Amino acid sequence: MAHMAHYREAHPLPFVVTHWVNLVAMIFLIFTGFYIHYPLFGGVMTMARGLHIFCGIVLLINCVVRMVLAFFIKSAPAPGTRELVPDYKTWLPQRDNKHQLWAWISYYLFLRKEHPIAAKLGVPQKIVYLLIPLLIFFTGYTGFCLWGTTASWPIFEVGLNFMGGAMKVRILHYFMMWCFLAFMCIHVYLSLIEGVSPATLIFFWKETPGLVYDPETMNIVGFDGMGKEPDCGETFKSEERAAVDRARVVEHEAISTGDAQHNGFEK
Repeated sequence: MAHMAHYREAHPLPFVVTHWVNLVAMIFLIFTGFYIHYPLFGGVMTMARGLHIFCGIVLLINCVVRMVLAFFIKSAPAPGTRELVPDYKTWLPQRDNKHQLWAWISYYLFLRKEHPIAAKLGVPQKIVYLLIPLLIFFTGYTGFCLWGTTASWPIFEVGLNFMGGAMKVRILHYFMMWCFLAFMCIHVYLSLIEGVSPATLIFFWKETPGLVYDPETMNIVGFDGMGKEPDCGETFKSEERAAVDRARVVEHEAISTGDAQHNGFEK
């Protein structure tokens, strides 16, 4: 089965940047976190702690920026289309896939051969991604509870005492790192399950050809070869072209149900 086309509208440039910042910050946080927890060699603990704190603050700020941008930047609601909606809507239940939870789970568990054709994010992805900001904020909070500079601040001192002291908070903070490691593995799997095209887009902002999707009819309406075979037509270049594609979908559905009435339909 051909895969969906991947257009830049799905991940506008600011989101590509925030994604890169997240990746770099998390990698440094994980490596420095392991070193702080279990230093295999000496001489760089001060630098590791400083880098760990700096990357943690960067990750928190980047998370807030990404959440705010979701309300001001528009993105495509599904792969294979250049139509735009406010980005935050792509993180919430959508008409395209609010009924597809089991279909996506079946696909991820190899119980279903073909993945559902629907919104930009699968239902399990939406659930996991919506939890990530909570994990980032909670992990950041435990980190500030442990940092000598902020540990005595009332807002963090209360949390430190509530969670049972520095040692328990340190264990909890370390456990959260494993949660992020698990998330990164799952995230990579879900992103690459249909090929490298999504990663090529989010990392290098490179579009790839594939099936064209119409969010209005929730159907495949063509193939965008982007100059490569087979090139059955670019995605919606005009309202006229979009209307023709939608009309073809309507006719196909009518024929399949035996109710088609061909009255001057132009292909």
